[in-house]
Amino acid sequence: MELLLLLVLGIVAGLVAGLFGLGGGILFTPILFIVFSDAGIADPVVLTIGSSLFCTFIAAAGSSIRQYHQQNFYWSEGLKVGSLGAVGVLLGKQVITSDYYSQQEFVIFFSVLLMYVAYMFYRRGSQGEKHIYLDETPVTFKQSAVTGGLGGFVAALAGIGGGGVMVPLMNLWYKKKFARVVSISSLAIVFISLSGWVQLAFFNGTTETLSAFNIGYVDFGAAFPLALGGLLGGFVGALFNLKINRRYLQYAFAFLAIGMAIKLLAEVF
Repeated sequence: MELLLLLVLGIVAGLVAGLFGLGGGILFTPILFIVFSDAGIADPVVLTIGSSLFCTFIAAAGSSIRQYHQQNFYWSEGLKVGSLGAVGVLLGKQVITSDYYSQQEFVIFFSVLLMYVAYMFYRRGSQGEKHIYLDETPVTFKQSAVTGGLGGFVAALAGIGGGGVMVPLMNLWYKKKFARVVSISSLAIVFISLSGWVQLAFFNGTTETLSAFNIGYVDFGAAFPLALGGLLGGFVGALFNLKINRRYLQYAFAFLAIGMAIKLLAEVF
């Protein structure tokens, strides 16, 4: 029953992600945390992060394949940002597996992240697309280190791909063209999320899980139906994305993100 619920929730999450042009991690993490918590798992934080990173890996791989077919693919820059992002993941893993990163810290951090995303979407909806950057030069090693390092660190702490950090940095700070940034970020997330879930699956101990199909801190039995639903929903959402006024979509997701933050806080406090 839980697996069917996760498939349905994955479809809903993918539909929302496709509508708003998001990666799935910002939705997979709160869904898994709530499902694991409601199932009675005593300390679901690291399990949530590891399983969400696996979902994000599948979603990012699908996104990169679409970018490749659309001839908007920058493999060398994506690999560079993603490889340096794996270093950020390694540092972040030390934090989440320590005794200092409890459910309260996790929920507060992720809720703040949701509020940040809500603000960015609301601001875009209010201002429209005023900033269009056309810098076509490749991302430098220094820019890759800053972008990937911060993206990977946040990915490990929140169970997301880090695109919410990497895209604004490359687009708004380094003035790179938005379409190029999205492609680089999608490929980088493949390597960042892969690094994250592999580290948490094979280089850590075991924990209580929802399904029997698990390794370390990754519950594949819970993550796979969620990721599969995300792929299906994302395809449908991307089609409707072109038919709905983008300003309304941005406002809608801002309120959705605030609602998810309130729900997460209510789970713990």
